[in-house]
Formats: sequence, structure tokens, C-alpha cells
Amino acid sequence: MELPLYLSFNEFENFYYDNLEKWFEEHHNTSETDYLKALSELYSPYLYYNFTNDRLQADASIQIRDCFFPYYDKIGISFRTTSCDKGKSAKNTKTVNHQFEWKTVTMMEYAQHILDKINRYLVKNNIKETGNILDFINRCDVITSCEGAGYCVDYHKHQSTLPFLKAYLPTHGQTVNIVVYRDFLFSVVQIAEFIDHKLKEVRDFESMLYFKLKSEAKFKVQMSHQFLTMCN
Repeated sequence: MELPLYLSFNEFENFYYDNLEKWFEEHHNTSETDYLKALSELYSPYLYYNFTNDRLQADASIQIRDCFFPYYDKIGISFRTTSCDKGKSAKNTKTVNHQFEWKTVTMMEYAQHILDKINRYLVKNNIKETGNILDFINRCDVITSCEGAGYCVDYHKHQSTLPFLKAYLPTHGQTVNIVVYRDFLFSVVQIAEFIDHKLKEVRDFESMLYFKLKSEAKFKVQMSHQFLTMCN
């Protein structure tokens, strides 16, 4: 069963037991604890532990490669690129490989980037009116295509964003909804607290998002300190 990701706490809470029932139908010899662990995995990428406030907070972001051509300002150089991983130049033009740097963007920015890619594809193939955006969110040729410079999507990394994109992207349209995104940033913390409360009831403290993300945050700090010590 593919668990749906909800962008609002009310929806998550209202459908909690319906989805739990479906979980039991498809997963025999399982428990609600297993269901909660699966929910924990689903929502943890959008959260982080804040040491100052000693609580979980929303962090819906992703790292993406910002690809560019060196010497792109030179007149007379043109490009025809089908993939951000393989630069192919048009005939009789100079081949220049991509360079890139990592950037952190919000999931809203990432979703808009994917939406723009799909809409360009729909227009180019004359299926703008009939094409459903959600039918193309995992089409490798559409998602990884690059026309010149810009953000380059890693198809493998893209897989982890699919639950969010399925919930957030419109079926038709050219812009994402900032109000829905803001609601998600508020709701995801409430959802985490709901999951943790349920896990606490069954005394599975190790699986709680609070303790898991706190442990991961401490580990990152320790590794950072060790790295700085080695460098000095």
C-alpha cells in the first residue's frame, strides 16, 4: 500500500483510521505500530530537530544541481541538450560540458520547477488541454530534460519527492499554490506530534520522530566537530 501524504493536519487526522484499515487489509501479520513507523518514514524528510527550541520544526527543502555552461556569454555558441547529464551540441557548434553547483531550494520551488518542465512538454507535444500533470511527474525523459542551463533533476533523488508532488501539484495549471504550501509547513509538525503521541501510547519510543531526528541532529553535529578537529 502506498501511503498518501497529506498537506493538512485535518485531512491526515480524518483519514488516519481509514488508511489504517486499508493497511491491515494489505499487510497481514502487522500492527498499528508498523503503520505508524511507515508514516514516520513518510513525513520525516520534511522535519528537523531544533536544538534551541528542543522541538521538531518544518524543513521542506531539497538539494538540486544548478547547471550552467562556462563561457555561456560567448556569442556564436549554441546548444541542444536532451539531458543535464549529457551535453549534446548542435551540428557545427562547439561542445561545452555542463558545470554545476549545489543549491538548496524549498519543496515549493522544486514543485514549480517540475510543473514548468511538464507544461513545456505538454505544449511542445500539443497535449496541453488533455494532459494530466500527475501522469508525467515521474516520466524520466520529461523530468530530467534540460534545455541549456538551469536546475538539473536527479531522477533517483526525484523518487523521494513523489509523495509530496502527488499531493501538491495541480492536475492542470501552471502555478503551485503558496497557501497550501504554507499550510503544509504548519501541519507537518502537528502530524509528527500526532504520530509520536500514538507511538508513545504503544511505548515505542525509539521510533518516535522527535527522538529519531534529535539523534540524527546530534550525530551530524558530532561529525562536524570531528571534521573541524581533523582539519585543524
